[in-house]
Amino acid sequence: MKFSMIFEAQLVDPTPERERQVLHDCVEQAVHAEQMGFDRIWAVEHHSLTQYAHMSASEIFLTWVAARTERIRIGHGVVTMPFGYQHPVRVAERAAMLDVLSGGRVDIGAGRGATRQEMRMYGVRPEDTYPQMEEALRIFSHAWREELFEWHGSIDIGPGAILPRPVQDPHPPLFMACSKHDTLKLAAELGIGALVMGFAGADDVRAMRKVYDEAIAVRDGSRLVSSEVNDHFSALCPTIVLDDAERALRLGTRGQRFFAESIAHWYGNSPAPTGYAEDEDHTGALERRREELVARLHEANIPARPVDTGTYNTDHAYGDADTAIAYVERLREIGVDEVMCLIQMGTVPQEVCMETIRQWGEKVIPHFRALEAR
Repeated sequence: MKFSMIFEAQLVDPTPERERQVLHDCVEQAVHAEQMGFDRIWAVEHHSLTQYAHMSASEIFLTWVAARTERIRIGHGVVTMPFGYQHPVRVAERAAMLDVLSGGRVDIGAGRGATRQEMRMYGVRPEDTYPQMEEALRIFSHAWREELFEWHGSIDIGPGAILPRPVQDPHPPLFMACSKHDTLKLAAELGIGALVMGFAGADDVRAMRKVYDEAIAVRDGSRLVSSEVNDHFSALCPTIVLDDAERALRLGTRGQRFFAESIAHWYGNSPAPTGYAEDEDHTGALERRREELVARLHEANIPARPVDTGTYNTDHAYGDADTAIAYVERLREIGVDEVMCLIQMGTVPQEVCMETIRQWGEKVIPHFRALEAR
């Protein structure tokens, strides 16, 4: 089982000065993650989502991290693939350049960039997002393995050379953001790794693993985007770990509350989040919001699903190292290939992020490395 971290670059009350600081803080956390034995870092790509994600140019962030590290893998989790955001050849060139400079450490995740705010910023039409994301993945697969490349689909490309060539042959591993069962099935059919949201808890992760495995079992290969099949299943794990387990729970649930309210703001037009005092009942606040959402869905005759209410679930790795080990044991039993730690949430202080990384590196990860060794 692999261990990674994901960065959104979230912050409360953004100012240019705080924004600069949080980006440098994320770099410091990523470097510390390598020192503590993590296998990979992921960086999102979002645009114009104030507070929720200030990681708009993840290729620059990842290059900066790659220059300061030697071993840890560098993951786009994810690149917004619809053509209005960026031309697929440009993404292929940037990814190959980073793969060369990092010594073959790059992973590429695909996403839709599906908030109304982001689509308005780039003139992307919602109906284009899924087909263009899939077409971009197919373009990558061909572009990186052919010396003279051309493509004739919904867009015409080439002929021409995609330079430089990546170190990883024939190309870096491909992944896709999967927040719904339909996207899990699509990832399995395309033969690419799944990056799943784990906010709804271990039981929902189990259900998603089952959907992914069943789709892999029945695929006939006709929709694979590459001969290099990647069936890697990575699940999000919100976590804060301190010796003071009660404070870790307070800070973790406060961070998750900020994260959840940010999602509700940008994906559902709810009010923007605030910072919240540390001593508030954040678990109770999240539970009340979940009950309100379920009630609204029922009133609209819409069945409530874990994916709808998952961000309000607080059964995660918040506490001491033993709490985190127990939660990861559940993910291990499910068959998760990679635990993707979400530590950098908007209200979590930098020193708490760094201490959480240390606790995982010195206590949690070694526990599972020892199991594997036995």
